[in-house]
Amino acid sequence: MVQVYGWLLHQGRVLVQDTGSGFNLPGGRPEPEDADLVATLRREAREESQVTVAETRYLGYERVVRSGQPRALVRMVGVIDEFLPRHPDPDGGRLLGRLLCPLSEATHLLDWGTSGQDQSRAAAVEAEQGWGISVPTSAAALLVV
Repeated sequence: MVQVYGWLLHQGRVLVQDTGSGFNLPGGRPEPEDADLVATLRREAREESQVTVAETRYLGYERVVRSGQPRALVRMVGVIDEFLPRHPDPDGGRLLGRLLCPLSEATHLLDWGTSGQDQSRAAAVEAEQGWGISVPTSAAALLVV
């Protein structure tokens, strides 16, 4: 089983979903209609957070075992192209909150430990080197969008 999640950036901040019981990045598992993992991330971001994703870069994956089954948790970084009108996620019918926050705040909200911190740093490096996007790590306000 593979899942793909994205550190999706807008004006130097990352999009974090407020699920009501915690926080997550946009993403999920591939569906048969997805051509590749980028297509999966784009579809999930649109369904869950109503954003379109322009460019993406692969960061890596983390292998985990859950209920005795191995899983690859793929991580990508991407640039948000557009915020669309809000609507509930078709998978579950929930309207997830959208927060734009500095990477340091995202790692705190996600609470993924050193793995999340490593991913956050990798996302910042890729954004700055690949797209020239300055990604502040702190001191930027959290925005609800």
